[in-house]
Amino acid sequence: MRHAWLLVALAVLAGCGDDPRGAAAPAVSTRQATLTDPDGNGVLARGPGEPLADHTDLAPARAPGAVLATVAQLTDLHVRDEESPSRVPFLDRYGEPFDPTFRPHEALSAQVTAAAIRAVDRARPDATVVTGDVTDNAQVDELRWAVKLLDGGVVRPDSGARGYRGVQSADDPDPFYYRPDVDPPRHRGLLAAAQRPVRSPGIIGPWYAVPGNHDVLLQGELAPDARTNEVATGDELVTSLNPRARLPRASTASAAVDALLGAAEGGRTIHVPPDPARRSATNAETVRALTQGRRTRTPERADYVANVGRGVRLVMLDLPSRTRGQAADVQPAQLTWLAEQLRLAGDRPVLLVTHERPPESVLTVLDQAPNVVAAVHGDTHRNRLIPRGRYWVIGTSSLADWPMQARMLRLRRTAGGGLVLETWMVDQDGRDLAGTARALAHLDAQGGRPQGYRGRRFDRNARLYEPAP
Repeated sequence: MRHAWLLVALAVLAGCGDDPRGAAAPAVSTRQATLTDPDGNGVLARGPGEPLADHTDLAPARAPGAVLATVAQLTDLHVRDEESPSRVPFLDRYGEPFDPTFRPHEALSAQVTAAAIRAVDRARPDATVVTGDVTDNAQVDELRWAVKLLDGGVVRPDSGARGYRGVQSADDPDPFYYRPDVDPPRHRGLLAAAQRPVRSPGIIGPWYAVPGNHDVLLQGELAPDARTNEVATGDELVTSLNPRARLPRASTASAAVDALLGAAEGGRTIHVPPDPARRSATNAETVRALTQGRRTRTPERADYVANVGRGVRLVMLDLPSRTRGQAADVQPAQLTWLAEQLRLAGDRPVLLVTHERPPESVLTVLDQAPNVVAAVHGDTHRNRLIPRGRYWVIGTSSLADWPMQARMLRLRRTAGGGLVLETWMVDQDGRDLAGTARALAHLDAQGGRPQGYRGRRFDRNARLYEPAP
């Protein structure tokens, strides 16, 4: 049976790409309009907006006053070279801990990122924070594409020779993969169109980024080495494993590659034109690209500060492990540096920005600082607003999965000397192939819709009241 999400798609054979001229086109800001599936049949339609709800967990509601700063958040872009031999889409069918390694819309990450940037630019923020996983597989070509999209310009999200060659080709016999040219919902020519140049307007104003685990580890899990680079820059892409093969847990990159290649014997591979730009980016290349040469605590980690708006400080903290796995790797020197930056901020409100949800060691440092307003993170692909002590922990959905939204954060004074952080979601604009990507993401049975990544109503558009620092 073909990939399970297609069972839903069979009900909507006419296709589900968003039409910017039709009812499914959002107003971008979800305060004005939202995208809904009113009939539960997988077809998106324009719905009512969601006004800001008052959250008084930490302080009573008071009239909002002067705006101190408006900051946009983009997270988990997963700009992807879907033709790379070092990707492992075949592992998706094995379930935890491998999924999701394949998405039906995986060829459209550059288009989605450009659409999200266009939407965020309409709000004209003072700055934008990019909370990691800008790439999917820590590759040089993915990193170049992502930075160009953020800066503005034209990228051709195509590697190897011109044109698509990968697991979604129409002639691929594996029933697991969605093939848009022949499978419902049918989008003939989608893969060819996905390889064409994509123009991004670039982010208005400065952008500040931290790496995610997918920016420093292969598939966000495995430290790259010479052997993995040999696979990545080669010409053989594994599409399925030997069904009799077992997948042992390997402790090193080399052993993991050996295990996968061994399991591939008796499976299927396809030839892809090689590309040297598919090699893994070094840690130094990644930190330098994402910090744009800004001064950091150390060249190995993207720990740095920036001031935005009227006296608001961003503290960027780089937490992903450089060895293996998704757990944060907090170094003692980082905790010391963080405490010092919070002290140096004085009475300026502070937003901590990370990829992972800050672990307890980091939150404990924040607990001691009365000027912390929020800890803003990505990684979970889920919208979430959690009160803690005097501040809020804010998680935001990804551009890789439904609902493909960014978050706005507007800090204001209130009567009596307090603060209110107004936050709301922004839909990517759905233009061109980005609308098709969103419709496919909505149908994905392993994606953000069934997993509730959109969050509860009060995890999205809200006023978060806080006591005076």
